[in-house]
Amino acid sequence: MTAIVNFFAAAVRRFPWAVIIASVVLASILSPFASQVVVATGNEGFAPDNAEIQALERISELFGTEQEAVVQVVIRDPGGDVISGAGLEAAVAVEEAIRRVGGDMLSETTQRPGVVSFLAPVVQAAQLEGLPLDQLDDDVVDQIYQSAVSAMPPEQAGFVTGLLSEDGDPASASAEAAIVLAFFRGGEGDAVEVMDAQTELETRIADELETIDSEVEIRPFSFNLLFSGIDDFTSEVGRLFTFAGIIIVVILLFVYWLRPRGNTTRGRSVRRALADMALTMLTIFMAIGMMQGAGVLLEKAGILSAFSAPTQIVPILVIGLGVDYGIHLISRYREEAGEGESVDESMTRSISTSGVALVLATLTTVIGFLTNLSSPVPALADFGILAALGIFFSFLLMMTFVPAVRLLLDRRAETNGRLPVEAMGEQGERLLPQMMGRTAVIAERLPAVALAVAVALGALGWYGYTQLETRFSFTDFLPEDAPAIETLEILTDEFGGGFGEQTQVLIEAGDGQDLATGDIHNLMVDAGAGLGRLEHVSTFDTPQGPVANVTSPIGVLQQMFIGGPEAAPAEVLAAVQAAGMGQDLKVAEGIDVRPLYSALAAAEPEQMAAVTHYAGDTLDAVLFDVRTTAGEGEVPELRAGLEETFAGLETTGATAIATSQNIISDVVVNALTASQSSSLFLTLAAATVVLIVFFWIRNRRPFLGVITMAPVALVVLWTYGLMYAAGIPFGPVTATLAALAIGIGVPFTIHLARRFEEDRLEFDDIEEAIRSTTTHTGGALAGSAFTTMAGFGILMTSTLVPFKQMGQVTFFAIGLALFAAIGVLPSMLVLWERWHRRRDR
Repeated sequence: MTAIVNFFAAAVRRFPWAVIIASVVLASILSPFASQVVVATGNEGFAPDNAEIQALERISELFGTEQEAVVQVVIRDPGGDVISGAGLEAAVAVEEAIRRVGGDMLSETTQRPGVVSFLAPVVQAAQLEGLPLDQLDDDVVDQIYQSAVSAMPPEQAGFVTGLLSEDGDPASASAEAAIVLAFFRGGEGDAVEVMDAQTELETRIADELETIDSEVEIRPFSFNLLFSGIDDFTSEVGRLFTFAGIIIVVILLFVYWLRPRGNTTRGRSVRRALADMALTMLTIFMAIGMMQGAGVLLEKAGILSAFSAPTQIVPILVIGLGVDYGIHLISRYREEAGEGESVDESMTRSISTSGVALVLATLTTVIGFLTNLSSPVPALADFGILAALGIFFSFLLMMTFVPAVRLLLDRRAETNGRLPVEAMGEQGERLLPQMMGRTAVIAERLPAVALAVAVALGALGWYGYTQLETRFSFTDFLPEDAPAIETLEILTDEFGGGFGEQTQVLIEAGDGQDLATGDIHNLMVDAGAGLGRLEHVSTFDTPQGPVANVTSPIGVLQQMFIGGPEAAPAEVLAAVQAAGMGQDLKVAEGIDVRPLYSALAAAEPEQMAAVTHYAGDTLDAVLFDVRTTAGEGEVPELRAGLEETFAGLETTGATAIATSQNIISDVVVNALTASQSSSLFLTLAAATVVLIVFFWIRNRRPFLGVITMAPVALVVLWTYGLMYAAGIPFGPVTATLAALAIGIGVPFTIHLARRFEEDRLEFDDIEEAIRSTTTHTGGALAGSAFTTMAGFGILMTSTLVPFKQMGQVTFFAIGLALFAAIGVLPSMLVLWERWHRRRDR
């Protein structure tokens, strides 16, 4: 480690121009790739590679992109009634707009039109009677609605009344909100192209709906519209990055300001502060560009999964931690120059002293972030890789580019007699160093008490850690005030989740198995009936009981006989009779049901193609596409119910896997919960081992590594305790806390411990040594802490929930890291040094 530092110091001193050119060339090679960064949306990058994710991929592979897409349009009149003249006018205008923009893509079947309105019975009855729709008042609409619904078959009536909000009452024809549904065919070809085309279509429909002048609210919603807000996400990240940079610039000017003394005029102080600030920020932006560029190359190589939402925090993290490196290096350089050393000697000593601490801090921080590779959530592993890259490039440039540029500038100033030596010599007399120096009184007089209080607070933090709730939602990474988010909340609160939630059950044949058998058909019939009894599954009320709203081979078969046997196509009826099917839809055991399914495919080709897949003549996969209303809160219960419902199929050798966006969210939560403790202990243990080895080799004092790491472990526990107190859950972003706290806390404690190792040899009195340490290093720590707190604090203004929580957590962690480094570590060092001196004596 010393050899590395000495190499950097020698290179900067002897070949500053070569160092600068090499740094610029490396940045020029890597940074252009940063323009190719594409941020993934939805579950990409988040979900572990497990059965549910594989099932989702298999569904896309087997059934293509021809899955139906549903757009829900909420018509709402808070405090009013949408079964009214205004509601009818809005519903008609919505259907006309949908057909005008996307009519050629609507999915129409013999049993269901492409657009289904909650007031469809009113429209149909009025047209039959020749009544003009635009002249029907509220009373007439109510009367027609009640009459039409009561005359409908129970299953159709149940579907229509199910479009009303939960406060709705079909008997009195009143509801504050209701839904118009539009069903669209999936496209053909590449999945990404189909998704883009669907999103574009739905966006055009949403834009068209905005032009409707209505007395009631009209709110379109679909998951494509929901996740099409990537531009909003990108602009939000850009805003946060910009404000963080501005705030850090202001604080850096304060930290780098030199009080005019001797040959240093106010103008020279301004120029030097601006120069050091600009050099620091330029270096950080170079490091961020190099990190992003290297990340793109790693993504192309398959090492990085994807640039996801959590990885977008990394540039702000690099700003915060990179600024720390710059402040420590420049502060130590100014201190050495202020004591009368030459520019070359001051820079060499600065790199040799602070550089060792920076190398150690970088190593432990990189290891801390790379422990995220053990996380089952790919986004966290990617976060760790990018953060490690960013920290490494920041360290590399701060140890080479910054001192080389500063050296060239100050050599000229030294030659011309303009170097502000006297002003630099007052570094320890400035406000922050003086404030930090006064905190040494705790270590001098009450070290044991301070340590006991810190440990007690750590115990409280551990309790908070054990009580943390784990939560995750893909929608968290969308602005809270986004219209689609507000509409989703309305659908969840007033419609039990709405009709847009899809849960798919993929049934696949075992090796050498064919699903087209009577036994498996009958088991699927039982499963379909079981779905109707599950809570959180959308159902229709029928004379035979609730029937699940599901698209499946059994569902297509049921639709054929809604109007009685005479309504079914002749070829289907013949196949049914040949299969010996009874009224319960079950067939004779051991029979081949391929002729029956072939007849269904001839009658409803699109529907059967969407739920059955053949490998040659073998039926190897069946899909149950279930409309559910569980939301994210009840998905564990829904998932357990689906597994139980389809358990019978597993006994035949087939597999049945339930999957959906919400189920995958639940998988992420379970993975985070399972890895929470192991990740924390692994991160702390790895950093501690590195510190023990370093101090054993460097000072023959390995326990100093434990002492240096102990306050950081307390910082992690304290921060978890504050998270619990503030109601901040454990999630994909806050899961990075352990690595982040080490990234912030370890440099603080290392700098202070390393400086104390120098000061204890220079001063005979321990109290003088600790005061010198807290004054000189403490001032730099306070400057870097306040800078980083300001940079991360801007995240608290974000409209993205995880970023806001990350801002709070990081703000806590930085403040506590400063407190631990200044208030706890000095007490530990004093106690330890006193014990050593007593033992040696």
